[in-house]
Amino acid sequence: MFQLMIPGKELWDEKKEVFVHTKDTALCLEHSLVSLSKWEAKWHKPFLGKGEKSPEETLDYVRCMTLTQNVSPFVYDWIDENAMKRVSDYIADPMTATWFSKEDKSPPGREVVTAEVVYYWMIALNIPFECQKWHLNRLLTLIRVCNAKSAAPKKLGKKQLAKRNAALNAARRKNLGSRG
Repeated sequence: MFQLMIPGKELWDEKKEVFVHTKDTALCLEHSLVSLSKWEAKWHKPFLGKGEKSPEETLDYVRCMTLTQNVSPFVYDWIDENAMKRVSDYIADPMTATWFSKEDKSPPGREVVTAEVVYYWMIALNIPFECQKWHLNRLLTLIRVCNAKSAAPKKLGKKQLAKRNAALNAARRKNLGSRG
């Protein structure tokens, strides 16, 4: 969970012709599958992917991430660039110590990933639905780990096997001070 402080503002009420002071607001945000599905239900397009989002769509995702109750809709208008940068950094954070080697990296698929696809993966891999509230990057990492652990071991091709063996033999020759 990420907390974003929105400072109070002094506004002019045109009807009453007085200045109105608003309080500081703390927004508790959560980048999760739940937030993603709320946003996709409204915008009818995948959130994950290469397509750019308009400023309005991006700001609406912050609304979808908000866990804080009874937030004035005007508060979102006061989110500045610096705050949006912090939100973007939070969204991009992997939230895990797990990493994958370059060899494990498969080419990106052509499948469009939506909230329903991620829910399918959770069901197929027997991941409990409590995980839908995890940080989305952490959930996607868990899905990737489950896929890797449940997949059959990948056999190396002839070229890859020869390259790996040559590297192992070169390392052994170097350690033993041998030429062959």
